[in-house]
Amino acid sequence: MPKKLLDWLGFGPHGHDHGPHSHGSHGDGHRGPHGHTHGVIDATIATTDRGIWAIKWSFVILAVTAGLQVAVVVASGSVALLADTIHNIADATTAIPLWVAFVLARRRPTSTFTYGLGRVEDLAGIVIVLIILVSAIVAGYEAIDRLLDPRPVRFLGWLAAAGFIGFLGNEAVAVLRIRVGRQINSAALVAEGYHARTDGLTSLAVVIGAIGVWLGVPLSDPIIGLLITIAIFGIVWQSARSVLTRMLDGVEPGLVGEIHHAAEHVAGIDRVVEAKARWLGHRLHIDVTIAVNDGLLLAAANNIAASLKVELFAHIPGLAVATVRFVEPQPEGGHHHAPDPF
Repeated sequence: MPKKLLDWLGFGPHGHDHGPHSHGSHGDGHRGPHGHTHGVIDATIATTDRGIWAIKWSFVILAVTAGLQVAVVVASGSVALLADTIHNIADATTAIPLWVAFVLARRRPTSTFTYGLGRVEDLAGIVIVLIILVSAIVAGYEAIDRLLDPRPVRFLGWLAAAGFIGFLGNEAVAVLRIRVGRQINSAALVAEGYHARTDGLTSLAVVIGAIGVWLGVPLSDPIIGLLITIAIFGIVWQSARSVLTRMLDGVEPGLVGEIHHAAEHVAGIDRVVEAKARWLGHRLHIDVTIAVNDGLLLAAANNIAASLKVELFAHIPGLAVATVRFVEPQPEGGHHHAPDPF
C-alpha cells in the first residue's frame, strides 16, 4: 500500500502545521466549528485533487472487501452477511457520483454557471442517499424472508472472518474519507466517512450472528440481518438531513459565531450588522456587513474591510469567497440602508 495512503490512514506521520496564528488573548489558537486549527486555505484545485484521490481509494478498498464477502455469502448462505455485503457494494458504488462531482467541480465558471459547478456535489449527495436507501430495502426484504423461511447457515468460521474483513475495510475507508473530507470541507465526503464507520460496526454484527448460530440459535443470523437493515435506514436519515441542509444553503451552527469572532480581532469595527454564509460544494462563500465609524475616510474603511477578510480566511477553513460591506453606525432604533459592495 503506498506510503501516502498509510499516512492518511494514521499509520505514518501526518502533521499539518500551518504555522502560528496569534489572536490576542487567544494565544493558544482558536478552533472553529469544525474543530480544526484554522489556517488559510486557497488551493481549490489541489483540494479537489485530494478529494478525487480519496474517492478512488475508497472504491478500491470497498470493492475488494465486498468481493471477498461475496464468496463467503455464496458458500455460507448467511443473510446477515448478505445484508452487509449488499451495503458494502452500495457503499463502493457511491464513489462513482462523488467522483463525477469532484471532476465537474474543477471546471471554471462560465457565463451560464457563473459560480461554477460546485452544486453538483450536493446532487451527488442525493444520489448517494438513494443508493443507500435501495440497499436497505433489499437487505430488509432478504432478512424478513429468511425469518419466515429459515435455512441452514454453513462455514461459520469463514462467516466470522468475512464479518471481520468487512469491519477492517470499512474502518480504513472511514478514516480516509473523514480526514480528506474535513481538510477540503466536503460535507458529502465526511458524511460518507461516518457512514463507512457505521458499516464497520454492522460488519462486526455478522460475527455475533455467526456465534449465535454456532451456539444453536439459527434465527440469530436473519435477526442480525434485520438489525443491519435498521442501521442502514438510520444512515439514510442522517445523510439525507446533512445533504438537504447544504442544498438549502444551511451552514454549521457555529459558523456565524465564528464570523463574529473574527470581527473581534479587527480594530475599527463597531459591530457586525449582518453575516451570511452558504456552501457551493466544498467551497464556502461569506457575505458580511459591518458598521464602522462615520468619521473614517473611505480608504481607512476599505482597510478595515480588508483586515476582516484576512481574519475570516485565517479563522474559517474552506472559505473561498468573502465579501465585506460597511455602513455608518445608526442612532438607537435607526435603520441601515442596503450597503453597496466594494
